Amino acid sequence: MTTTEHDPQTYIDDMARERGYVLDYHKVMAKQDFDVLRAANGLVSAAYLDQRTLDRRTKELIFIVSLTVMRASKGHIQSHIKVALELGVTPREILEAIEISLPEAGIVAFQTGFEAWREVVGADGLEPTVDAFQG
Repeated sequence: MTTTEHDPQTYIDDMARERGYVLDYHKVMAKQDFDVLRAANGLVSAAYLDQRTLDRRTKELIFIVSLTVMRASKGHIQSHIKVALELGVTPREILEAIEISLPEAGIVAFQTGFEAWREVVGADGLEPTVDAFQG
């Protein structure tokens, strides 16, 4: 084991550099149960971070869709949207990926991902010119 693997603070800093984000549970687990965090992160590294056949842009889009379908927290979805944008994925490409959730997971799941996307990219819409309830 390297020094990084023994020091929770260095480990969490390295996670932030590699991923471009850290989640609240990463921070707490680094302090409270470092061994389990390292084990869980090993799986994430193998499936997501390590360069294999799929490039990182594609993996981010898949993550965004899967988190949307699973109705993950807005912040979790947004962390992957931000990374995707930094990797050069366009807002439109991200929206199209989120729209894939519609037929399989339905409008409620879609709205979770859509709201996360809308806030990150600052997308606005049209207001009706007739009376309507807000919803």
